[in-house]
Amino acid sequence: QVQLVESGGGLVQTGGSLRLSCAASGSIFSINTMGWYRQAPGKQRELVARITSGGSTNYADSVKGRFTISRDGAVNTVYLQMNSLKPEDTAVYYCNLVFGLTYLEYWGQGTQVTVSS
Repeated sequence: QVQLVESGGGLVQTGGSLRLSCAASGSIFSINTMGWYRQAPGKQRELVARITSGGSTNYADSVKGRFTISRDGAVNTVYLQMNSLKPEDTAVYYCNLVFGLTYLEYWGQGTQVTVSS
């Protein structure tokens, strides 16, 4: 049983910051990637940022320079530092984990981020 527990969402004003955390637990081995996706009302889920086991990262163009993804491999936790938040960043943010030789994929329950103008 694999669990992803997210925390850190909330309400913030434009220009503010939030830090999301996602702790993975259970029978996890050979992590490929951990990352964050988001889904705004009426829109498809989209990649925000992703980090590999080797530390390589990639970001959506819309968040480059504002968001930073990092991880603590010792405790299978991934973080998303979000700065200079904009109203268009408002969405439910989902943690994503891919691991194992068969690329098993798990999702967190989602955490709401709301940026007021």
